[in-house]
This record gives sequence, C-alpha cells and structure tokens, in this order.
Amino acid sequence: MAELAVLASRIRVWGEELGFQQLGISDTKLDNHEKRLQSWLKKGFHGEMSYMERHGKRRSRPAQLVPGTVRVISARMDYMKSEARPAGELMDQPEMALISRYALGRDYHKVLRKRLQRLADRIEHDAGPFGYRVFVDSAPVLEKALAEKAGLGWIGKHSNLLNRQAGSWFFLGEIYTNLPLPTDTPVENHCGDCVRCIEACPTGAIVAPYQVDARRCISYLTIELKESIPEELRPLMGNRIFGCDDCQLFCPWNRFAQPSRESDFLPRHGLDTATLVRLFAWSEEEFLAFTEGSAIRRTGYAGWLRNIAVALGNADPRRMQQPQIVIEALTARKDHPSALVREHVEWALKRHQKNNSVF
Repeated sequence: MAELAVLASRIRVWGEELGFQQLGISDTKLDNHEKRLQSWLKKGFHGEMSYMERHGKRRSRPAQLVPGTVRVISARMDYMKSEARPAGELMDQPEMALISRYALGRDYHKVLRKRLQRLADRIEHDAGPFGYRVFVDSAPVLEKALAEKAGLGWIGKHSNLLNRQAGSWFFLGEIYTNLPLPTDTPVENHCGDCVRCIEACPTGAIVAPYQVDARRCISYLTIELKESIPEELRPLMGNRIFGCDDCQLFCPWNRFAQPSRESDFLPRHGLDTATLVRLFAWSEEEFLAFTEGSAIRRTGYAGWLRNIAVALGNADPRRMQQPQIVIEALTARKDHPSALVREHVEWALKRHQKNNSVF
C-alpha cells in the first residue's frame, strides 16, 4: 500500500509536468449518480442524444466498460485564454458571432488524450505494465461524477463541475486503471443559495437546481440536434452559434478562474472576433479547412449555417452599423441545397420583415 501511495504522489507530479492543473483518484462506485442519470433519461431530458442510454449502465459502472477497473484517475486542464475577446462584449453586439470559449482553439479531445496517454506511459515506465484505458469525452463515462469523487470539485446547479480555485473553465479527462491506488476525498458543495446560473440561462434549460433539460439547452440545440431548432427557442438564442457559456459567465466562482497556459487553446482563425456575415459566407470547403482540428466540426456544415441563420434572424438592425448586409447574406442562402438551411434562412428573413426592420 505504501508503494501505491508513493506512485499516486508521483502521478500528480507527472500530471502537473504534462500541463494538467489538478489530478485526483476515485473508486468506481457511482450508485447515487446512476440513479440521477436514470431519472434524467426517464424524463427525456437527453433529447436526441440516444447514446446517453445506448450503453445501459456501463456509463455509471466503469468496470463494465473496462473490465478490471478499480480506480479512475481524473485530470483537469484549464482552457480559458485571456487573449480571447470577452464573451460578455460579444453578447452586446448583434453582428458578432458568439462561440463557446472551449471551441475557439484546438479540439480539446486531441490535446487531453495525448497528455493522458503520455501520463499512462510514465506510470508504466515506473510501475511496469498495468491495465488502463484513456478517455476524453469519447465513451460512456460519467466524467463529472468521477471528478467530483476524486476531489476536483463539486457539480454545481448548472451541472458543470466547479472548483473553488478555478471556477469551471476547464476540461476533464480520465484514465481507467486496475491499479488499486489510494483515493482522494471529495470536496463540499459550495453553491449555497446562489441561483445565478439558473437565472442566466437564456432558454430556461436549467429547470431545477442540478437538473438540465438538454432539449432547451443552446449547446444541445447548436451541436447535438441535427434537425430543425424549435421555433419558440430560436429568438432566445441571440448570436450564440456554437455552444453557450452563460451559466458559467454568470457563476461567481469563475472570478477565481485562471488563464490557461496552453497555446493550443488560443483562438484560431479569428473566431473570437468574427462577424456572423463573415462566417455565414464560408463555403463548405472553407468550413472544413477552418475547422480542421476543431470541436466545431461536430456540428457539420449544414448545422453551422442553420445556427448562423438563426443568429442573423435575431440581429437587431437598430443596433448595427450596416444592417443591410444581414438581409443580403440571408438572401444569398435562400436557395441553399440543404432544406434545413433554407428553412432557417426563411425564418430569419420573415423575422426581419415581421419586426419592420429598416431594410
């Protein structure tokens, strides 16, 4: 046991050397989280994310996913870049595209996976061959529940993991292992009576503390949903075209968040300062080129145009210097080959007509 404790200490040191801000170790018992997950699925809050129920209970029972697993090493890596234009500024400028902060740079899956694999290699070099598997949001894993058990923070009322020293602007990754390492102690929940995240949600997706109806969440609507965005939710999305950070932006704990030192998370292709019209003009070839190695690829080209069309429909011409370019951009896409794109473009144009825009 003493040797395992020494190894656990070394793992934390190696993790810091590899760019992680914190590592923790947990067992695999997730009974309470399993009950919450099943209740969430029963309510249909997962929407079209069928993969959330496809794997049965392997998501909440690590040893069923990777036989022999007795411990999970959870790692945290900060991603907020001080160089990126503040999201709060973009909310007030209807012609600007607002993209979730995590998606401005290199795809976090690639970054964390490589680092975790290097960590596993270090462990193997020191302790000899062992059973393990690396995960970064790529398999049925309850990463936030495991990170909470490992002492990396607590799950807040918005369902994100919160840390007293780092807020919530960070990614999580895991190593499932058969090494019976000593486990860490979970921290207390420090949300208290605060409900700012609930009040800040543009679409009312946080239906109760610790309960998110994904079907109303802008992150779900702009990334996971592959069909039409419900019309009643479109006006509430503003200029958010990929993901949404509002529940994090208004969380008091994020005043303690530290800027990331990772150059891979720097904004690419001016995505933190891009206008909606500029991004709407991308051809499919440009979309694929500019989103190479980016999480944005996940939405697909048609989904990208769908999302931007909604944002253009929400753009208030009275607050824009060149409002006519919005109508011109939308009109240019009226005959797009995708019925999904055409539908949302038509909605956007009708919205401007209905609101008696200045055009």
